[in-house]
Amino acid sequence: MSTTIEDTIVALATAQGISAIAVIRLSGPEAIKITQKCFKGKNLEEQPSHTIHFGNLHHEGKIIDEVLVSIFKAPNSFTMENAVEISCHGSPFIIKEIIKALLRQGARLAQPGEFTKRAFLHGRFDLAQAEAVADLINAETDNARQAALNQMRGGFSKEINHLRDELIHFASLIELELDFGEEDVEFAKRDDLRELIQKIQSYLRALIDSFDQGNVIKNGVPTVIAGKPNAGKSTLLNALLNEERAIVSDIPGTTRDAIEDEIILGGINFRFIDTAGLRETKDVIEAIGVERTRERMKKASLILYLVDLSNATENEIEEQVHELKALAIPYLMIGNKMDQADNTLLKKLESQPFIFISASNKTNLSLLKEKILEKVQIKEVKKGDVMVTNLRHYQNLLQTNESLDLVLTGLDSGVTGDFLAMDIRQSLHYLGEITGTITTDDLLDNIFSKFCIGK
Repeated sequence: MSTTIEDTIVALATAQGISAIAVIRLSGPEAIKITQKCFKGKNLEEQPSHTIHFGNLHHEGKIIDEVLVSIFKAPNSFTMENAVEISCHGSPFIIKEIIKALLRQGARLAQPGEFTKRAFLHGRFDLAQAEAVADLINAETDNARQAALNQMRGGFSKEINHLRDELIHFASLIELELDFGEEDVEFAKRDDLRELIQKIQSYLRALIDSFDQGNVIKNGVPTVIAGKPNAGKSTLLNALLNEERAIVSDIPGTTRDAIEDEIILGGINFRFIDTAGLRETKDVIEAIGVERTRERMKKASLILYLVDLSNATENEIEEQVHELKALAIPYLMIGNKMDQADNTLLKKLESQPFIFISASNKTNLSLLKEKILEKVQIKEVKKGDVMVTNLRHYQNLLQTNESLDLVLTGLDSGVTGDFLAMDIRQSLHYLGEITGTITTDDLLDNIFSKFCIGK
């Protein structure tokens, strides 16, 4: 069945499952009219916008539920269309029956992100702000919430649009020169263009550099707990989480596959991954686990490498450090079972960047958490901070910067205006894709398909 923006759509806006209250949303030209066909109470079509009305929803002569119906009349709604929100009891059966009744009156099920997509298409906000809506919903820390809120309020978009406007001005002057191709005129001064490009690139580089921090704030820090069998990796995971998440045993090789869980430290979401112990083994299943551990380590943002101080030797530790350095990934060397360690070994390791703990006794865990945060070094996000948290935006900024490099190269080479104009237009294209000034159906489908159905 083909779908259009003229359809009236319906979806559950709250989470699936049993709850005290659920909210069902409709949006589209017939949203109020369709709801009225199932509603016994006031005539909703005659009521003013932004009002709430009590009544019964019914279908085929049977009352489904007592509800509150909120009305939003175009253009004063999230989607800038007629919209309705039905607050009902959170029984999955009741929700299904209400949606079924609305579908029979002419609504259709919303596609993922279709409410937000309609808000974008109607000019409620640009594409970068629309993506920030999803980020705000998924925010798990205060930093992630503030970063998404800053983007949703348009600070990032404002800067991008300002840069684009300046480029458009110069591009139009160069295009004007091409109209006077037979005359030796220069409307766009090349020195002024060079100065503008350099200024824009300086700002782009600051945005590009902010992505490392922005990505951590949005997606968290994948942190692998690695080490030899029986080093205490699972015990450490349980101690950090303060729960028995991983199986702990004296038998080497107990952990065969990765176990993951999350914890927030200093406003940053860390995704801790307990892995199989690193050793040579003839056990086929354990060998697969070891290989997966090595793959996880390569993809980690931080490695917590545990050494069993009760039986480790100095040479073994040196070999392990050498292997970690070869990965070129930030890591912390952690000496576990410090209460069982040989004093001679402890003294030798004191001069090295080692953190001594006892995971089973939870000794020095506060120190370990401090060192973990020092490794990440994320600043607090404040109101108005402009930061790149979206991989798509990051890629577009890189492409914009590369196109501007071509403009500078062209200026150095003295190329004609038509080649300069071509590279500037390419830069404008990449900037326009960030805010949605330039879009394709495939781009929009890809972005909004990642939203939840009711958003």
